[in-house]
Amino acid sequence: MKIYWNMPEGLRQAYQKELCVYRKHLKEKEFPTAWRHLERAHILGQPWAVEHTKVHWYMLRFGFRIRDWNEIAGQIPRLLVGGVKSFVGKIPVGNTGGADVPPLKPMEIPADLKELLRPYVNN
Repeated sequence: MKIYWNMPEGLRQAYQKELCVYRKHLKEKEFPTAWRHLERAHILGQPWAVEHTKVHWYMLRFGFRIRDWNEIAGQIPRLLVGGVKSFVGKIPVGNTGGADVPPLKPMEIPADLKELLRPYVNN
């Protein structure tokens, strides 16, 4: 079992970019596009506990912002458990992190993100 302590800088830049694009679209009230970038940040940050937890925090806040009670209810347990699962290396690879998908379901990683992740994680 490999424990991922610190997100590598090369990957951190891509993760931060996704969050930046998320914030831009959120500010412009382009909610579906904002959400898609938050899901992409989730995929990139999932192996690292801090980044994984941070994305679930953003997802919870997003749920409140759009008043989606299902998302809010789904994010609370993910927020509490997601980072721990990252820390011990037991994540459902590629899962987009939203309440609309089962929390333990592995999913196909988009090709561009798979390429970004390739040097850093074993998928």
